[in-house]
Amino acid sequence: MSYDFSRSACRKDTNAEKYTLREELFGTHDVQPVWVADMDIDTPDFVLNAVKKRLEHPIVGYEEVPVSAFNAQKAWMKEFHNFDFKLEDMFYSHSVVASMAVAIEAFSKESEGVIVQTPVYSPFFHSVLGLNRELIKNPLKVNGDGVYSFDIEDLKSKITPNTKLLLLCSPHNPVGRVWKKEELEAILRVCLEHNIVVFADEIHSDLVYTPNKHIPFATLSKEAKSITVTSIGVGKTFNMAGFAMSSVVIEDEDLRKKFKVAYDKVHFAQGAVLSHVAYEAAYKEGREWLKELKIHLYKNYEMLKNLCEKYPKLIKITPIEGIYLAWLNCKGMNLKDKALREFFIKDAKLGLNAGISFGREGSGYMRLNFAVSGEKMLEIIKKLDKALLLK
Repeated sequence: MSYDFSRSACRKDTNAEKYTLREELFGTHDVQPVWVADMDIDTPDFVLNAVKKRLEHPIVGYEEVPVSAFNAQKAWMKEFHNFDFKLEDMFYSHSVVASMAVAIEAFSKESEGVIVQTPVYSPFFHSVLGLNRELIKNPLKVNGDGVYSFDIEDLKSKITPNTKLLLLCSPHNPVGRVWKKEELEAILRVCLEHNIVVFADEIHSDLVYTPNKHIPFATLSKEAKSITVTSIGVGKTFNMAGFAMSSVVIEDEDLRKKFKVAYDKVHFAQGAVLSHVAYEAAYKEGREWLKELKIHLYKNYEMLKNLCEKYPKLIKITPIEGIYLAWLNCKGMNLKDKALREFFIKDAKLGLNAGISFGREGSGYMRLNFAVSGEKMLEIIKKLDKALLLK
């Protein structure tokens, strides 16, 4: 079956976050929003049809997450990521950020240290600070070609007996790295040596471009399983963030018990009926759709890459291995962060995430979401080209 990603439905009157908040965030409605990480691509028909079928029953009440939904995810993770775990290892969660907060509560105490690797998705450090933990920054290194890597020596130098947890973003948002086995093993060795638990945010694990391969942190070894809490789901993969459903996998019994104590304090319950059926349908029927989606997304990335290469003194795109978020190095424009943001709003009429919001290492960068239809991508390229031409 062939899927058409050339056009997508209009979202302006659907209370979509990226459109509804334009005035509040950018001071104008006259911007094309390319910030928040959901897609301007239609959610697949097989997901929506499953929801419609469930609505044929006239009662939408409390329901348990069906075993079939989690089994569908288990089968998917084994097939695509060689990640084989048990049903009893799984927890329902409505979001990765909520799961992260539970992990921070479960595996650290107030004033104890939690490591984040910046630049990174801002809830990583906001969650740590909001729960009164010590924020330990282990910035990524970046080489002359814009490729990021872990700084293991810096990591070692910042660990104390008070350090309890590392928040790993894999694949990494916003720099687009898909970590190689040897890189993850270096993190594993350090964490095992210092008894540090790893919370692995792997929500983008399906959005990886050939020849790169996502490696779940927990699959590195038996020892890795003993320290890993993995957060996964369909929200990014199939543009289903609005269904608010993900899962947490913890294979170690002791970790699972500690997590459950903090988890039960929140009362996650079992989520929403329609989310259950959507989740299951995505994992059972989404293989071909995802394959074609990734081809489309990479074409969008290449269009943006070609545009940046047209203005090498002004803007550079970070080489991407996974995710659908472009990390744009705009230091050549010689603009301070506020002025850089204004350039994209006023001159390009595009609403991006300011790089500085991902940590001070993001100064001079902007993040652009290229998970849009072909039609919308052409609009983005046209607007940015015109603005850069006049810069």
